[in-house]
Amino acid sequence: MNRPTDSAGADPGAADRAWVRALPKAEVHLHLAGSVRPTTAVRLARERGLFRESSDAALTARLVAPPRCADQAELLRAFEVPVALLQDAEALSAVAAELVEDVASDGTRYAEIRFAPASHTRAGLSIRDVMRAVATGVRAAHDQPVVVRLIAIAMRTDPPARSMELARHAADALADGMVGFDLAGLEATAPDITPHLPAFRRARDAGLGISIHAGEWGGAAQVWAALAADPDRIAHGGPAADDPALTAELIARGITLDLCPTSNVQAALVPHVEDHPLPRLLRAGVPVTLSTDDRTVSHTTLVDEALLALGPLGLTRREIVGLQRQALRAAFLHHDEALRGRLTAGLDAWVEHDEETAAP
Repeated sequence: MNRPTDSAGADPGAADRAWVRALPKAEVHLHLAGSVRPTTAVRLARERGLFRESSDAALTARLVAPPRCADQAELLRAFEVPVALLQDAEALSAVAAELVEDVASDGTRYAEIRFAPASHTRAGLSIRDVMRAVATGVRAAHDQPVVVRLIAIAMRTDPPARSMELARHAADALADGMVGFDLAGLEATAPDITPHLPAFRRARDAGLGISIHAGEWGGAAQVWAALAADPDRIAHGGPAADDPALTAELIARGITLDLCPTSNVQAALVPHVEDHPLPRLLRAGVPVTLSTDDRTVSHTTLVDEALLALGPLGLTRREIVGLQRQALRAAFLHHDEALRGRLTAGLDAWVEHDEETAAP
């Protein structure tokens, strides 16, 4: 979106970008496999003899979903290459370390990275091996100015016993930074979450935060169905804006929607970013956060998403700050409230000394 310069010749767009980049941010909806650096994907493909495309550009093009897909299924096809490449501990650790560096470079100070361990067991790794490899990569980037925690994803299309196994291993990985349990995957193929509810209960009883992907297919009905998992947060969930009763239920239960505008346009939830329901939900009082979903698949960063919120979506800087506060409130830091307090205090201190925060 092109914005005119002011009378002094300064570019308001550049000023917004500088402000957003400096803002201490939190991102709680970020997928490891959807955020592999293209250069790393090329290296891994060469070293492992996979995906012999006609050129590096042809391979990297497969990592990015179209700007607008036919549906969620087409969007998820962009995961085929990165998941195939992330089948050994070295690859998982390297990509996790790089992702920590990448989110830190955006000025992000807290991030929750989620991944589906069972998807990375094709070459012989166990679920626990996968979790250890990702945790090792995160620790390797310890010098970055960002705190990272992990969320384990079960897949809707997997057998319920697999989800229960994952919940058990996730509960055993609290010391490795595991803080949450999630369910994701093709909603149209597996719309009913009932078979996975015992796994959610196992994870919750172990002290893990509960997230569930819902609303990338099937509209508000799918978001309603997700409430059976008693989630703390819903990944996506934007169609709730079209159902006043559902909106009221989310507010009453304090369930946060982790929204990702670019990804939602790609998945054909809305025709254009200007149509995204984030402003309506936010101003109606629904707890919402702003994230990328997938840095590479959606060819975006958290800075880019915030600029979309400031520009086409019409949010104010104060509202952008509010999204960061909500991300910290909703973060799965119930095992470390002192850390939540320090992160919140850091954001408060930055805002207090930022003369631009009150600007439109």
